Amino acid sequence: MEATITASLDPTIVERARTGDLVAFESIVRHRMDAVYRLTFAIVGNEADAADATQDAFVAAWRQIGSLRDAERVEAWLARIAVNAARMLARGRRRRSVREIPGLTPETNDVPSPIGDPAGHLADDARALGAALEHLSSDQRAILALHHLDGRSIGEIAAILRIPDGTVKSRLFAARRALVERLERAGK
Repeated sequence: MEATITASLDPTIVERARTGDLVAFESIVRHRMDAVYRLTFAIVGNEADAADATQDAFVAAWRQIGSLRDAERVEAWLARIAVNAARMLARGRRRRSVREIPGLTPETNDVPSPIGDPAGHLADDARALGAALEHLSSDQRAILALHHLDGRSIGEIAAILRIPDGTVKSRLFAARRALVERLERAGK
């Protein structure tokens, strides 16, 4: 999983959005839509739920934008809202469905080429990873997504989840361990 680096939002746009400027908020949405979708997708595991969670996150962000204290921290603030929206959706639906592998959907450019993998090992590995992720809790998927997919540091994750750095480290360790155990059980 590779982090995507994007330019930071202009704080003046964030300030305008905080005062109720819908055009400025739409600029924030356009700037962060893909990142929020990737994050929610990694947590909920399918496109429809990720789209719902992304929409819920931006609606909540619009409602709460006036409470944002530091315009420089808008990305972390929005990530926290997105994580919470995805977790609530995942807990609320409690349904089992086929999980898609984050970053390996046909809409991305990261789809493994079958030409370079004639035996189909990449597809097998992707299925095994998807099955292992299916068995993790939404909280475990969230912390793995924030760190490995979104490329966030321990400190950034702590700020987003509003937990101490040590708690992030222990939860990340536990999530990785759970993922490895699942993969080992599957023989991968």
